[in-house]
Parts: sequence; structure tokens; C-alpha cells
Amino acid sequence: MSETTIRVLVADDHTVVREGIRYVLEREPGFEVVAEAARSADVVALAEQHRPDVAVLDISMPGASGIQVTAQLRQRVPETRILILSMYENAEYVLESVRAGAHGYILKDTAATELRRAVRAVQEGEAFFSPPVASRLTAAVRGELEREQQSGNLGSLTPREREVLQGIARGLTNKEIAATLGISHRTVETHRESVMRKLRIRTVAGLTRFALETGLVSE
Repeated sequence: MSETTIRVLVADDHTVVREGIRYVLEREPGFEVVAEAARSADVVALAEQHRPDVAVLDISMPGASGIQVTAQLRQRVPETRILILSMYENAEYVLESVRAGAHGYILKDTAATELRRAVRAVQEGEAFFSPPVASRLTAAVRGELEREQQSGNLGSLTPREREVLQGIARGLTNKEIAATLGISHRTVETHRESVMRKLRIRTVAGLTRFALETGLVSE
């Protein structure tokens, strides 16, 4: 239990949700809901007025989204920690929230104990995500890292090697690539071997998939 009271701003366009959050938090010592907002347009002004420790924001409100409001709060009231409350566990929503500056993201069907734990965690400087959200966030970040790695691998290729890779991905033979680029068949083979070595890909299918995933060629 926290020794000091955590001051909370709750923003949701549904009165019953706001009342529910207030009830869940204030039924235990250590929490105080100092302001409520039904519209995104009111959130920043209320936060500047009350300077809450934590703002619990619905991701979908009339006007600006909770993600947009998060970015505004991070600029105007940087000391306030932000917890996104949402019915969506879509990875893109979670990533956009984090990029905007949110410190946590929980689902609306979360248990009362988890909501209080989440508010405490973000107030203490930690990040908090509902388990399903955390799994999706991990998968999304892993995917971004893989794309960054692929982009880095693409950067290791010379301009000519990229042209050869494009030809391979389009289904051209070595002779056809040589004719298109105006180089010898043997030179194409040399570039092809270099591409495979740098990318650590030994099959035409693998090279084609890499070219598609990195945007070097389109379907």
C-alpha cells in the first residue's frame, strides 16, 4: 500500500466507466480521483489545473483520441504519468500509445486489483501492460527489430548487387539479368554469390521473400 495518496485524473466519455474507475480506486486507501473528463478537449486543461500523478485515458473519446491527448499531456504536463484504458489489444494501438508517451496500457475488462496495480506501477515510474497486451507488444517489437535488421542487411549490398537481387526476385535467369544490366553472365554469378553470402540466404525463394519484405521489389 502506498504511504502517499496517488492523485488520478479519469477521462472516458461513458459516465458509468468513470464512476466504476473511481469506485475501484477509492475503495482502497491511497487513491484519490481529483478530476474527471468526458471529452478529450477537457483533459489537458484539467490536468494543468489539478496536476494529477496519473491520468487514466480512454483510447476512444469524442474529438482527439487518447493517443493524441497523451502526446499533448507529455508536452504540457510532463510530470503526469499516463495509463491508457482500452477495449482493443491491437498491437498497433499499443505501439502508437507508447510512441506518444504512454506509460501503460490496460484493457477495459481488467480486474479491479489489476487496475489499482497498474496505477501504482506507472506512478512509481514503471511501465505496466495487461498480459495479453504485453504479449502483442513483444511480438510487434520483435517484428520491428527483424525489419530493421533486414533493412540493415539490404544496406550492405552494393547498387549492382541490388539490381541483381531485383532480377532474381522477378524470376529472371542469370543470362536475362546479364542482358538487362549489360554485364557478363559470369559477373552476374559473382554478384549473386556475394548477395547470398551477405544476406545468408541460399535459395531463390528466400531471396525473393527478402526483396519483397524490404520493398526492393513489389508483388
